[in-house]
Order: sequence, then structure tokens, then C-alpha cells
Amino acid sequence: MKIALFNLGFRPFFLLAPLFAVISIGLWGLYYFGISNQAISSVSSSYWHAHEMVYGYAMAVIAGFLLTAVRNWTGIQTLSGPLLSVLAGLWLAGRVCMAAGFIEAACLFDLTFMSCLVYAVLAPIVKAGQRKQAAVLSILILLLVFNGLFYLGALGYLESGLYLGVYGGFYLVIGLILVMARRLMPFFIERAMEGEIQLRHSAFLDRAILLAFLVFYVAELSGMPRSISAYAALLLFCANAMRLCLWHIGDIWRSPLLWVLYVSLWSINLGFLLHFLVLYSPVSTFTAIHAMAYGGIGLITLGMMARVALGHTGRNVYQPPRAISPIFLLLAAGTLIRVLMPIFIPELYPWWIGLSQLLWIVSFSAFLLVYLPMLIAPRADGKYG
Repeated sequence: MKIALFNLGFRPFFLLAPLFAVISIGLWGLYYFGISNQAISSVSSSYWHAHEMVYGYAMAVIAGFLLTAVRNWTGIQTLSGPLLSVLAGLWLAGRVCMAAGFIEAACLFDLTFMSCLVYAVLAPIVKAGQRKQAAVLSILILLLVFNGLFYLGALGYLESGLYLGVYGGFYLVIGLILVMARRLMPFFIERAMEGEIQLRHSAFLDRAILLAFLVFYVAELSGMPRSISAYAALLLFCANAMRLCLWHIGDIWRSPLLWVLYVSLWSINLGFLLHFLVLYSPVSTFTAIHAMAYGGIGLITLGMMARVALGHTGRNVYQPPRAISPIFLLLAAGTLIRVLMPIFIPELYPWWIGLSQLLWIVSFSAFLLVYLPMLIAPRADGKYG
């Protein structure tokens, strides 16, 4: 069989991302429950886990998505063949070195990977003169900067570097999701309905979300009083809730590739609400973060990988594999267990963590089994990509 793994960016990165999601959470689980006393990295294991979920897993999905989307936006071929394999190799080398504790080497590979990714995305956009992609590019460049801050902290040059790198990067990924959701969610829904409906939009809500997010972001990173970020989070919850209501139609629930995105956006929104409730209840900040991370980033990236891989291998996005709904439901169940159960039954906290880790591993393993043949084989319609 002819291998097409490096024909387009989504192929290698949508294979590596779920594979890494399984391995990294497996390692984290072994360490978290004391099954292995071996430190995962020379930075603390919790910082390793946080960094690798943002700059390992999420960045792989972002790389695959952007290298594929930019070709659509501009009509210009993005990295493919040997150059794409080198980019994927840089990402992989960064993950191995981080886990092995070779921080200097991890820094070199990671920042080189992200710098090359920025160039690979920037060059066709500049050539095509698409200034409207400036927001996406800005977030990608800032992710590179904050990853650099993380390594400055890991190498002992910047006291606050680890915190800034992890949380600055994490909330940037959330910001990128909010930006892309505004573009893609209404488009996907309207297209699925074959033009029979036109969703309502609110420029006021869009501006309110952007402004509130900027306040939330700066407050979280700068050490401002907790109340500032908490009330910004409450405003974000209200504005996002109204926008998601504008995007809702009953037919969403008939399509797994639509409802998974919608549920993930509500999970992020739940995270904003929980950020506010931290001020007035026993809710932990980490619970709010995992609503955004597990249910938000986890679900939306899995859903986007499932959709993009179908469309760009010449398959029908409205007829996904039968296994995809159970896969999404398992991850959604993991979200509920990781986020809500510790709030209502905190005495069983370790059980909820372990069960949510297991559901994460099963979900991404199943995704790999279903999508691996699509990712490595040529397009079903015979086109290049």
C-alpha cells in the first residue's frame, strides 16, 4: 500500500497527537498514583504534565490543523514530504527530551519546531496577502514566546517562567479556540443544514468576549487581585452562553461531529463559571482548569481531528465512522467525572482522577484505531493531500 503520511500537515500530527495523549496520560497516571516513583522529567511532574498537554498534545493538533487550513485559505501548498517529516521529527524529539529530563535539548527542539511552524504558516499567508489571519498568527507567535518563558524558568533563568509558560500558553490555546469557534461553528452548522438556516450573530457579544478575555488573561498572569479575573470570567461565561444559545439548533444533536464541538465549547464556558465560583465556594482552581482542558481542549481537538481527517482524505464528513459517537461519549463522560464528581463527592477524589484518566486513554486509543488507516493511506478520491 502506498503511504501518504507526509502529504499534508494533518496526517502526521493527527497521528502523533492522540498517540502522545495516550502515552503521556499513561505516564502521568503511573506517577500520580505512585505506581512508578521515577520522576517523569527534571522539572516537577505536575509542570511536565501541564507543559506537555499544552505544547505537546495541543500544539500537535494546532500544527496539523493550521498547516491544512492555511492551504485551504490561501490556495498555496504548505509543508509536505521530507520537510513535513522533519517538522514532525522536531516535535517528537522535544517530547522525548522533555520526558528524559534533557531540558536544554528539549528547549532547542521545541523552540525550533515552533519557529519553523510559525514560518510555515506565515509564509503562504503573507504571499496571499490575507491580513484577516493576523489574530491566529499572533496567538501562534505568542505561544512560541510563552514556551520560551517556560524553558527560561526550567533552566533557572526566570523565577516565574514555569508558571507564565504553562498558564500563558494554556489560556492562549483557549483564546485560539474561541477565535476559531466564532469562524467555524456557525459555518459548520449552516453547511450541515444545507443553507436552510442562517444563524444569528452579535457583534456586541463578540467584542464583549474579546475584551473580557483580555482582562481575564492579563489578570491571571500578572498577579492582580483574584476578584478581577473572577468577574472577568463571569462576564465571559454570560457572553459565551448567549452566543452559544444563538448557535443552537436541535439538529446539532443528530451529528456527532457537530455536538462534540458544541459540548466542548460549553465545557470551556463551564470552566469560566467555575473560575468565578472559586471566590465564593470550595471549588478548586484546578477543577476550573480541567473543565477547560479535559472537556474543552480535549473534546474540541478530538472532534476537529475527526472532522478534518475525514474531509481531507476525500471522505464524507456527514457520514463519520460508526465508532465516533461512542468515542466522543466516553470522553464527555470523562469530563463529567473529572470536573463535577470531585465537587459533589470529594472524598472519592483519587477514584475520579483515575477513572477520568482511563476514559481519556480509551477514547484516544479508539480514535487511533479507527483513524490510523485514513491518516496513512492516500485520499479516497485519488487527489493529492
